[in-house]
Amino acid sequence: MRGPINIWRLIRTGATFIRSRAMHQVLEAMDAPPRLRAAAYAVSAPFAWLGYKGDPNLPPVTRAITALGPAYIKFGQILSTRADVVGPELATQLRVLQDRLPPFSTDLAKKTIEEEFERPISEMFTEFSEPVAAASIAQVHQAVLARTGEKVAVKVLRPGIERAFRRDLDAFHFVAKFIERFSPSSRRLRPTDVVKHFERTVIGELDLRMEAARASQFAANTADDAGFAVPKPAWDMSSRRVMVLDWAEGVPMGDPEAIRAAGHDLVALSERILQLFLSHALRDGYFHGDMHQGNLKVAANGDILAYDFGIMGQIDEYTRRVYAEILIGFIQRDYRRVAEVHFEAGYVPADRDVNEFALALRAVGEPIFGMDASHISMARLLAYLFEVTERFGMPTRTELILLQRSMVVAEGVARSLNPSLNMWQAAKPAVETYIRENLGPKAALHDLRKVVKVMARYSPQFPDMLKNSIERRAHPEAPTPADKPLHPAIWAGIIAAVFVAGLAAGLLA
Repeated sequence: MRGPINIWRLIRTGATFIRSRAMHQVLEAMDAPPRLRAAAYAVSAPFAWLGYKGDPNLPPVTRAITALGPAYIKFGQILSTRADVVGPELATQLRVLQDRLPPFSTDLAKKTIEEEFERPISEMFTEFSEPVAAASIAQVHQAVLARTGEKVAVKVLRPGIERAFRRDLDAFHFVAKFIERFSPSSRRLRPTDVVKHFERTVIGELDLRMEAARASQFAANTADDAGFAVPKPAWDMSSRRVMVLDWAEGVPMGDPEAIRAAGHDLVALSERILQLFLSHALRDGYFHGDMHQGNLKVAANGDILAYDFGIMGQIDEYTRRVYAEILIGFIQRDYRRVAEVHFEAGYVPADRDVNEFALALRAVGEPIFGMDASHISMARLLAYLFEVTERFGMPTRTELILLQRSMVVAEGVARSLNPSLNMWQAAKPAVETYIRENLGPKAALHDLRKVVKVMARYSPQFPDMLKNSIERRAHPEAPTPADKPLHPAIWAGIIAAVFVAGLAAGLLA
């Protein structure tokens, strides 16, 4: 029955946009071609009466998205940071989705807290406010701890949110499989894997104990970052449905006029946002995956305050180096090197022409340099980049989806403060610092140390492995597949590794 239910869900999605009068505004903002507009109306208009009514007090697009459920709200949050893609009017409208959604009752929040900790709320807090922010998954209350008198933020999951999210995700899985089956050209984008990746990310937001752990890790990583602060969790008051954090006092990042009135430099803040994001992604391999305006404030001393750690991204060291080389190649306008890195990392099939790919990358990167960013259409650039990836057969890298999306969001936030921001110039200091520390002689020495440690750990097993392999070759009557002797090439590698390890140990002694 899941197929018919999902088809019904998708029909109601289009119908909801028609009923709320949001369809025209969305298609207009996205500059959709005439054929797409005609198809959207042809499929959805006959079923307009089936669409969700939503809250008539909300603007049309926000009304439709909030009526459809949490997964759609998440998508709307991303678009709210991209005024250059959807237009300033729609971006402002969608910003409501970040932290000003209709809240659930405070009494229900208190009941959830008491159920989680099995004691009256009066024993935990001397003050407990009405909701100060409400997003797609949870809402936040300001409170005062009874034991210390400290002001804290109390985050509580929305009732029934797990079931609602799974319903939406099930529909997304259905669409992904449908697309892969009936559009073979789309398979390189791996829509099913993309949805699975999104599902893992979202499900991680539904256990606030894990969010507390992510907040703690992020705070430890960034403790020495100038101009940046992260609230720390109260571990003894964190559970699956409730989390307590230090209160982050500041001006919302989504209010540039208030930030300017408080005496802060918007241009400096915009550059710092991008540099901090890149520093966290490249230096730590651990970054905020949902860094929109609703999750950022500016403290009185000018620090950027980040909160809401439901989505955090991780990338391994090798991927960070590849990403940094691609970025520095764009910054230095060395498109040949950018192309070579894509081929070396296996991002582009080896049978494609590296020179042609370098030319295609030049067409993407050159419009950014030497121009006021306000004159650049990021929507057109992203559309052209998509055409390039399709032409060269690049498969979707699911491990990079969150990184790429988060980079787009961070740039969108920075540009909301400074519309003339040049992303590449702002990114240059952070990327060059990473390159200097991780791709030169210092990095090679660090890698060599790691090789020595690994070889030292397993070297006691080498004699037994060699003995067993020789015995099996001498008596090869019936070796099982699991017990086949090691290939000579493997042994050559082990011997070479032992030699290198010994040489490195002498050099490092």
